[in-house]
Amino acid sequence: MNILVDENIPYAEALFSRLGYVQKAEGRTISASTVSQADALIVRSVTKVDEMLLKGSRVKFVGTVTTGTDHIDKDWLEQAGIGFSAAPGCNAIAVVEYVLSALLWLAQRDGFALGDITVGIVGAGNVGGLLQRRLNVLGVRTMLCDPPLEEKGAPGDWKSLKNLVDQADVLTFHTPLTRHGRHATWHLVDEALLTALPAGRIIINTCRGAVINNTALLRTIEKGQPLSVVLDVWESEPVLSLPLLARIDIGTAHIAGYSMEGKARCIMRVFDAYCAFICSEVRESLASLLPPPAVELIRLRGVINEDVICLLAHLVYDVRRDDMRLRRVAGLPGEFDRLRKNYYQRREWSSLCVKTDEASGADTLRQLGFQSHSFRD
Repeated sequence: MNILVDENIPYAEALFSRLGYVQKAEGRTISASTVSQADALIVRSVTKVDEMLLKGSRVKFVGTVTTGTDHIDKDWLEQAGIGFSAAPGCNAIAVVEYVLSALLWLAQRDGFALGDITVGIVGAGNVGGLLQRRLNVLGVRTMLCDPPLEEKGAPGDWKSLKNLVDQADVLTFHTPLTRHGRHATWHLVDEALLTALPAGRIIINTCRGAVINNTALLRTIEKGQPLSVVLDVWESEPVLSLPLLARIDIGTAHIAGYSMEGKARCIMRVFDAYCAFICSEVRESLASLLPPPAVELIRLRGVINEDVICLLAHLVYDVRRDDMRLRRVAGLPGEFDRLRKNYYQRREWSSLCVKTDEASGADTLRQLGFQSHSFRD
């Protein structure tokens, strides 16, 4: 059995080699000739999988270690009788912790408390829903906008995008990229929306670059409109706008979901799906894949307030490190993808155990995703 995997997917070779021969390839260069002799194909978002790629190949199963599937022609796969698996929600924790790391830093820099702001969440799926729950633990007021979910009758106090533009201090985007239909998200944030934003608003995009019109965003900033902007995704990746990067507060190389735990969950989801597809009983545990964290335990005394939470969050993951990494190499050929390929061993908050003498603080930390116990536990 021949299994072709993107070389930048951690743990893929170790797992799938238990099922057959593993061939690795650079994701952006996977072509029809590359996949012709493969029985299974495991990809990231950089590989477009459709009839042009797979017609005439032996591929019977496609897996993507991503939440989004806009790079996959699922309808054609179904028509061709090809099995498919994605990994929705597997990197949700990592993306949420990226957003919170950015917000905690902006709050410290600009002198506001998270409990005093309103965050508008556009897209209330796995990531948006978890983000709302974590923000509520921090005392942040949230507003949700997700027209497709609202139309399906999903419970929630749904708001329009205009409501969020008018009332939210932060707009954070967690939608798929769709170009057609009543709720298309391509250039959802256009010049008209940007112009309508009150001064001082914060924009965060960790979903797909083209959800925001990058040209319009740069033009709006250059006109002097005071906005704080955090971008992990860009139009025309891996090429990005250097003038835009120079003007925003945080810019990173599409790594928001790149925690070790998130990567392990994603590949495990696809691995388990493929095992089921071929009726294999091979199993593996998530814990066996993860390296030990740099910091495992910390003891605290006193009140667990926002400043302490900020310190703990940035002890595990500080988004500014990724911002600095991108700025050092931005514009150099191949460096955007190289940052992603050689990404360091970033852990999630759950890797840190916090022992505190404040029981209520320990409960708050647990709700935020840390391991935490009071001294009396």
